[in-house]
Amino acid sequence: MKPLLPLEDALSRVLSRAGLPPDAQSCALLAASGRVLAADVASTLDVPGADNSAMDGYALRAADAGSPLPVVQRIAAGAVGAALQPGSAARIFTGAPLPAGADAVVMQENCREKEGVLFIDSAIKVGDNVRPRGQDISAGATVLSRGRRLRPQDLGLLASVGQSEVLVYRPLRVAILSTGDELVEPGQPLQGPAQVYNSNRYTLTGLLHGLGMEVLDLGIVPDDPEATARALEQGAAQADCVISSGGVSVGEEDHVKSQVEALGELTLWKLAIKPGKPLAFGAIAETPFIGLPGNPTSVFVTFCLIARPFLLKRQGVQEAAVARLTARAAFEVKRPGSRQDYLRVSLCEEQGELVAQRYSNQSSGVLSSVSHSDALAVVPAQQSVANGDRVQVIPLDSFY
Repeated sequence: MKPLLPLEDALSRVLSRAGLPPDAQSCALLAASGRVLAADVASTLDVPGADNSAMDGYALRAADAGSPLPVVQRIAAGAVGAALQPGSAARIFTGAPLPAGADAVVMQENCREKEGVLFIDSAIKVGDNVRPRGQDISAGATVLSRGRRLRPQDLGLLASVGQSEVLVYRPLRVAILSTGDELVEPGQPLQGPAQVYNSNRYTLTGLLHGLGMEVLDLGIVPDDPEATARALEQGAAQADCVISSGGVSVGEEDHVKSQVEALGELTLWKLAIKPGKPLAFGAIAETPFIGLPGNPTSVFVTFCLIARPFLLKRQGVQEAAVARLTARAAFEVKRPGSRQDYLRVSLCEEQGELVAQRYSNQSSGVLSSVSHSDALAVVPAQQSVANGDRVQVIPLDSFY
């Protein structure tokens, strides 16, 4: 038997097969959240476009601040004032361009205006409370680079340089199928204790939609070689990637692995992680295939650790790393395991320190261990954990 493959080695192999991203298409900026940039975006202007006031106050020459100054004009945001003569001040509001001749702004809390004359109560130096032209972005600078998955704040940044449309990659279309005679869709009655509701379909659909990808749902596939082959061929013909849950272990009714090998190839199988050992990766014709385990928690963990980075790279994302933090373990692992373990934990703060508390039941069939946890705590193979030890944790929100 071949040794189980460490996660890092498996991920390196999988990412090497990601291939080129989909075709690029123009997208309205308001509809671009979650999409991936297909080209760098450079600014054609400075932001801000002129020196402007950082707050409500008075514009003046810093050298004039020691004397009472007549207030000769009022400049609101959106207006352009006249040049400021020496020995005078201008009432100015946040965002308004600094008038020519002024080099500082005194905030209104630090001065007094009486009968049109300004009295200043604090020292002023050149540049105080002034946002210089191009402070945020300079004309010609790259605002965002190709391969960035756009967040709401990125849309605002692009809007600030006048972009109304962006070039993005077409969303990946991912075919999903759930295998097993025991599966029943929610809303239908269970016919006996051997049947279970198909939770994996909903977990995978939610994860894929969270990545901005389209889902081709092939439904439940019975434990039958021919039915399995038909579903895999349909997914490969109509999608950019096929993901199955279940059917990749060694049981007599696990047909996915054998049918993928008949239709294409498997390049890796079985990982040295817990939960999620029976994971398969390969291709059906030219379409990538990822076979996830059937247990609900294993589906979530293996999707996040393997499928997610693969899909994001295939989508064109340049950086798909997740946040990793350090927490103090409020649990013990007395018997070191032979596989790297991803424990479901809740996080809290105690005396300024992040603390990880393990969910009570870590079975791969207990989906509540994911739903009621905040993070995965990483316990390397052959390593025990004592209360108070520092462990690496990956917040679950990093995966969405």
